[in-house]
Amino acid sequence: MSTAKALPALMLLPLALPAVAADEASDERKLEPIVVTATLGPLTAGESLSSVTVIDEENIREQSPSEFTQLLRGQPGINVTGNGSFGKTTSVYTRGTANDSTLLLVDGVRLRSATSGGPSWQYFPVELIERVEIVRGARSSLYGSDAVGGVVQAFTLDPEDTPAGWVEAGAGNFNTQKGSAGVAARAGNTRFSLSGLHKETDGTAVITDGDDRGFRNTAGIGRVVHELDSGGEASLVMVQSEGNTEYEGGEIDFMIRTIGFGLETPVSDYWRHSLQFSESRDETDNVTPTFNSTFNTRSRAARWDNTFTWNVHELVVGAELMTDEVSGTTDYAETSRTNTALYSQLRLNFGPTDLQLSVRGDDNEAYGKNETGGIALGHALDRSHRVRISYGTSFRAPTFNDLYFPGANPDLEAEESGTVELGASGHYQTWFWDAALFQLDVDNLIAWSPTPSGLWTPMNVNEARIRGAEFSAGFERDGWRGDAALTLLDPEDRETGNRLQRRSGKTLRLDLSKRVGTWDFGGTVVAEGYRYDDRANDDRLPGFATLDFRAGWRFAPDWSTRLTLANVLDKEYSTARYDRQNDLDYIAAGRTAMLTVRYDIR
Repeated sequence: MSTAKALPALMLLPLALPAVAADEASDERKLEPIVVTATLGPLTAGESLSSVTVIDEENIREQSPSEFTQLLRGQPGINVTGNGSFGKTTSVYTRGTANDSTLLLVDGVRLRSATSGGPSWQYFPVELIERVEIVRGARSSLYGSDAVGGVVQAFTLDPEDTPAGWVEAGAGNFNTQKGSAGVAARAGNTRFSLSGLHKETDGTAVITDGDDRGFRNTAGIGRVVHELDSGGEASLVMVQSEGNTEYEGGEIDFMIRTIGFGLETPVSDYWRHSLQFSESRDETDNVTPTFNSTFNTRSRAARWDNTFTWNVHELVVGAELMTDEVSGTTDYAETSRTNTALYSQLRLNFGPTDLQLSVRGDDNEAYGKNETGGIALGHALDRSHRVRISYGTSFRAPTFNDLYFPGANPDLEAEESGTVELGASGHYQTWFWDAALFQLDVDNLIAWSPTPSGLWTPMNVNEARIRGAEFSAGFERDGWRGDAALTLLDPEDRETGNRLQRRSGKTLRLDLSKRVGTWDFGGTVVAEGYRYDDRANDDRLPGFATLDFRAGWRFAPDWSTRLTLANVLDKEYSTARYDRQNDLDYIAAGRTAMLTVRYDIR
């Protein structure tokens, strides 16, 4: 069935389901998750008028993923590609947009490489986070550049929710070992936590018939939160991950770090303001037999939000100043740039109807001014069902590589896009569903193309139209927990009529788990359709499906053990090509096993 024919059917399916389950709604029904990424403040997923997926701490602990992107793979609207497993270069495509069109936030701090433009997903320590929010759709009117396809925000362990301490150790095949530990405490109005992780592996081959390529990672998180007598709080959090990863032809020493200081205080009963000062770094030393290179980027930001409330309405007015700096062995034409922004969001509630308006203006000294906006309207049909419609504009800034790398194009304009979305959802006592149709149109798409002289340089040459449908559902009852996600995508390069490279047209994810006394069992299936590795759509990579199993046992008070088996059927698959002429692919790891033992200190 074609994507175009499937879209109407996908929307009609969930609209027929509520008649069966409407009687389940009750005062005891499970609340929708609270999300903070979709808007500039906490709202339920339904009230946010956005397509949102929340991965909570229980889900993360049960899955025990070895990489952060294992949590994202197959989620609604998400495609993940990688140049092999265990710390190798990874890209995340949200709703068919490019890797540098998905914004990654860590506790509200932007984390990315200013040279390549995308986050270093492969280096982020998934073992030290407790929650992930995935917001799909245009969000530049709230966050500025890069939030074209959506925003992924990871939240680190909070001292309030962390046990007094824990120690965990594990081992697996490919000579993999890891250990982590943490401690949390409170002294009066101040609470703090400190956690750390070390893992290393010999890895597997990253290309067909290649040698094993290893990965070593040490990471830590420190957080201090002080509750003020005024009702606000001051916080300081730092995340750092460093290590070494080997790839075909060389190795990389890496370090990523975020540090953020936040202060939130009430000015009156109707006015609260918050300040955030942050810095993020992405540093790499690339070593090969023939050359060495260093790329270091640093982003500093100051953000000021003012929230005004009256009755059930809310207005947020804010300003942001951000500076990017690059250094290293490459002689960039410019090594820094500053962006200033003013933004506002208005949320109005009229009983069952919600209206949200947002607008933002960015002024960047490198590529000029960009104005973005958004409007969303939602209506609750009854206590369980809601419909929503929205339109938003976004832009993606040219990277330092696009503008200032030797041979680059300093006259590039920012990519601009508009997204329209129609959605519906149902939330009941023990289960939920959500469906969305969307179309995204991108102008001034940046692509490296050959010039008449034969040199390659970035140009604003392409346009893209991305249509799609997302459907997700989940339930939790009698110790069972299940989630399903289906994405149908039509990402078209309007210049050629071809599919955008490395995007799959169909993805499916199924998660199922069961608790039985002191045991829990679970499994995950991820299936992805074929994709093309090149713009001309001549180089096709076949689709695949993988199966994961997991089991946990609380064998004594405060003691637990967990076994995870990834890619149980040892499926060999590829999401990117290494060498087209010699028909060599980047291949993912085969069957992977990990056994861990954990002790929680209460």
